[in-house]
Amino acid sequence: MAEPLKYLSAYAPALQDQVQQMLAKNTLADFLRTKYPDCHSFTRDHELRDYVLSLKSRYMKKSSPLSKIVYDNKIHVINNALGLHTYISRVQGGKLKSKNEIRISSVFKKAPEAFLNMIVVHELAHLKEKAHNKAFYQLCQHMLSDYHQLELDMRLYLTELEINGEIY
Repeated sequence: MAEPLKYLSAYAPALQDQVQQMLAKNTLADFLRTKYPDCHSFTRDHELRDYVLSLKSRYMKKSSPLSKIVYDNKIHVINNALGLHTYISRVQGGKLKSKNEIRISSVFKKAPEAFLNMIVVHELAHLKEKAHNKAFYQLCQHMLSDYHQLELDMRLYLTELEINGEIY
């Protein structure tokens, strides 16, 4: 019996069967490389910060500022976290101050830019919508029209990465 596809568990059984067949034939990596031939070049934290801030200024100028944007080795995609948006409140001099942070799993240092873009859009959407509700996904689609397709493809990427290792 085939192993369950944890990154694709919410998708239709027919799609999961297709992916299982691609894995059995060892064609999933080729499919992904054909669709996404290159990795992005934003591998350092300051490059990631510039990338995130450019998207933020394009789509969410009036949202809260971000105090920290980094790649994080401690984020494990196994726990269904690709990135984290944290809202930290601290008392400072008798005032309550809050800071927004975005942390992206280090797994995405060597991934297609489209996947990094999808994750950044997802985390930026949390600045306005904390829950994964209809308004949240509408905001994601506003910033990235093919958001849902990219999320599926990124889940295929994670599946291939976990089962067979590096793709690029």
